[in-house]
Amino acid sequence: MFDFLASMLKIAQIPFTENEALAPKSTFKVGGTARLFITPQTPEQLESTISAVRSAELPYFVTGGASNVVYPDGIFEGAIISTQGIKEIIYNPDETTSDGSVLVTCQCGVPMAAFVDFCTRKNLTGAEQFAGLPGTVGGAVYMNARCFDRSISDILYSTTHLQYKGDKAQQIELPFDSKDWDYKKSPFQSTKDKNQLYITQATFRLTPAGASAHDRITTDCKKYIAERVNKGHFKYPSAGSVFKNNHAFGAPSGKLIDDCGLKGLTCGGAQIAPFHGNFIINTGSATAADIKTLVSQAQKAVYENFGFNLELEIIFI
Repeated sequence: MFDFLASMLKIAQIPFTENEALAPKSTFKVGGTARLFITPQTPEQLESTISAVRSAELPYFVTGGASNVVYPDGIFEGAIISTQGIKEIIYNPDETTSDGSVLVTCQCGVPMAAFVDFCTRKNLTGAEQFAGLPGTVGGAVYMNARCFDRSISDILYSTTHLQYKGDKAQQIELPFDSKDWDYKKSPFQSTKDKNQLYITQATFRLTPAGASAHDRITTDCKKYIAERVNKGHFKYPSAGSVFKNNHAFGAPSGKLIDDCGLKGLTCGGAQIAPFHGNFIINTGSATAADIKTLVSQAQKAVYENFGFNLELEIIFI
């Protein structure tokens, strides 16, 4: 079946590699190998890739920058589909909304850093808080990424996604509707397996600020990046926050973990960061199993001490 799928990808001229090492392709630097690692370059190639893998009845996972995922140990007997080659940015400064905002459309594989840099160069304000956020636009929209009290949904205008009905796929554009979004939740998280929706692009509302605001926008972006550096986000390979915060409960997940005395706890090459209770870091030789063990220990300790169930933010593949 792998040979048949590989031949289909070659005919369609969709780039792929076989037996690809996964650890270098994630921010956690964890994982074994994938039988197929496929890198479509357009939304149409993404649709063809997913259709082919589904027809072959192989396990698969669609990812962007792999900044919020833990690749599995050993051999993944399926296909990892990376959207990082789908990275066009579309902008018409003359197209404005009723409130004077301008629209910037990013394909799913656009790095968040490239999106923020584009806005900075065009003197558009609204995306500064996402400076320094790793990963791609597709992943940030899927997770409804939140940075410095600002969520992706706060600047979202519309999304376009692939939706499958049987073997047929449709491209569907959805205008933003606030009732579909919440803290680190998006409508794309509520569908699984055969009914999964695949984000192909997102359109954002930004405010044109003019050339006089360029230095301020640049300074703000640098400030947010510096805060990430100072908090230790880039000291070690990681996937950022492991657990979501529950604002109704009243205490951030990192504080709950810290109050359980777990900061610095290790398992193999993985460690609950000594500088941040809600980070698990790779100190050099972590495995997915090591990370899972620490996740379970943190969840157990927090539940026993506070009666609270920590909800995962990272995704184990």
